[in-house]
Amino acid sequence: MRQTQHELIVPTEGPGLYEISEAVSAWLARERAKTGLVTIFIRHTSASLLIQENADPKVLADLKSFFDRLVPQQRNHYRHDAAGPDDMPAHIRAALTQVNLSIPLVAGRLGLGTWQNIYVFEHGHAAQRRRVLLHYSGD
Repeated sequence: MRQTQHELIVPTEGPGLYEISEAVSAWLARERAKTGLVTIFIRHTSASLLIQENADPKVLADLKSFFDRLVPQQRNHYRHDAAGPDDMPAHIRAALTQVNLSIPLVAGRLGLGTWQNIYVFEHGHAAQRRRVLLHYSGD
């Protein structure tokens, strides 16, 4: 069994979903990975990872709107505001979603469904450079 790791830097420009499937697939192709498991881990507490629909951009807009209603940005709702009024809502949103994903690799391709992509879900308002660790183990 072979293992390898890589770090993606994902620039974000505020709240939203940023597609990373192509970057993950490109890394796996460079590694000549064929069959195994890819683990993806985001190294932040105010952003997360999602597998979500890639066909209709309204899905991503609706997800963002839903989280805006679920976890409002109102300053008086939270005690933690040392890093700004959006920081605690970002932590809550990250806690409600995922910081790591495991995806099978089948015949050199991510085992995603037809309408699935991998996204970094940015919860903070400032532009960021999110660090995402990739780990492949397999043949």
